[in-house]
Amino acid sequence: MKQETPLHRVQGLGAAHSGTGHFWHQRMTAVALVPLGLWFAFVVLGLVGASEASVLAFLAAPWNAILMAALVIVMLYHMMLGLQVVIDDYVHAPGMKIFLMLLMRAFAIAVGAAALFALIHIAAL
Repeated sequence: MKQETPLHRVQGLGAAHSGTGHFWHQRMTAVALVPLGLWFAFVVLGLVGASEASVLAFLAAPWNAILMAALVIVMLYHMMLGLQVVIDDYVHAPGMKIFLMLLMRAFAIAVGAAALFALIHIAAL
């Protein structure tokens, strides 16, 4: 006799009750990183040899600042999802696993906050 409800069978929820959400979040961030990464590569190649003032002026433009912020946020979220899988798979001590998860998330939040603060500061100039 199965212990799961018909709703759980339809939703595909396993023992952790998270289903395939983590999988889809990682895939969707990867898909979002393709155009953002191409935009970033195009921008970097276009700004090679440019002065600091022209780079700052480029990042001060609203659409460029929004795209750069989106790139940073999506990339850091994708990094967190990937590192969570690595930590879950290869760290077996429960205390170390929790410590590394907290450290990884604190790092991502600190880097994201610093990057967004810098973008806001550049746009306010």
